[in-house]
Amino acid sequence: MATPNFSDKSTTSKSPKLLDQVRDKLRVKHYSIRTEQAYTGWIKRYILFHGKRHPKEMGAAEIEAFLTHLAVEGNVSASTQNLAKSSLLFLYREVLEMQLPWLDNVTQAKAPKRLPVVLTVAEVQAVLAQLNGTYLLIASLLYGGGMRLMEAVRLRVKDVDFARREILVREGKGFKDRVTMLPEAVCTALQTHLVKVKALHAEDLAQGYGEVYLPFALDKKYPNAGREWAWQYIFPSKNLSVDPRSGKTRRHHLDEKGVQRAVKQAVRDAELTKPATPHTLRHSFATHLLQSGYDIRTVQELLGHSDVSTTMIYTHVLNKGGKGVVSPLDR
Repeated sequence: MATPNFSDKSTTSKSPKLLDQVRDKLRVKHYSIRTEQAYTGWIKRYILFHGKRHPKEMGAAEIEAFLTHLAVEGNVSASTQNLAKSSLLFLYREVLEMQLPWLDNVTQAKAPKRLPVVLTVAEVQAVLAQLNGTYLLIASLLYGGGMRLMEAVRLRVKDVDFARREILVREGKGFKDRVTMLPEAVCTALQTHLVKVKALHAEDLAQGYGEVYLPFALDKKYPNAGREWAWQYIFPSKNLSVDPRSGKTRRHHLDEKGVQRAVKQAVRDAELTKPATPHTLRHSFATHLLQSGYDIRTVQELLGHSDVSTTMIYTHVLNKGGKGVVSPLDR
């Protein structure tokens, strides 16, 4: 039986390789490069799991067997199993155009119901005190505006309105735009930071670079927009790099892993026992707003949650609980 061609090496075959077809479809639908890498990785694992059989020769039974194996033998988390499932459903529905029956027989990985880790105001200040420079700015935006880490590192110059004290978060989770506040406390430092970034951009332009990635093929509609100051990343990388999709040499945004490492070290230096991460600052933002008496719908809008039930989880981590109950021991 012929094995499917899912390698990344070029061949003389006229028909596109399977993974290339998947990539093309993902790009048509404007999926991020991270999603592209995750989906193609899981599809490759699925094919190898079944002895390199072509997915067209398989269906619901093989998908169920693979996903059940992940949960039972692999002991993966529910989110990991769901990612694998989404990858395979995309392959069959969008690429192979095969409709599969509902996968009722999949053994679901049990999703733990955990409350988010939340820092007190004093703990947040202690962590921020251990940071400096760009990492302090980013952490301050995560806590001061309730942003996700990737939303912060992908910010562009045009997304910040100093006059209105607003930040426009573009293409957040679910491709949704939203507006959140620009904390007064970071304005001066952020403006100083932008002066340095603008000087770096001028150097790039002088050397023949200075172009950034533009979403949704805007670079074809507006060929020079990628070199304009307004489109530049607020937190650019220190080094130029080759775009894996276009092959162009550009200055991408800051690597989020550096922020994660810096916050982790700051938590250690602040001698906190809570397992705090950059996302913990977003959780703390929501909880502290609710503690201050802000309406949950307002907090939902600032966080960009589609359903208020997602925001409701923060009511369970308030000092007095979601219903304002006081312990009888404290009466």
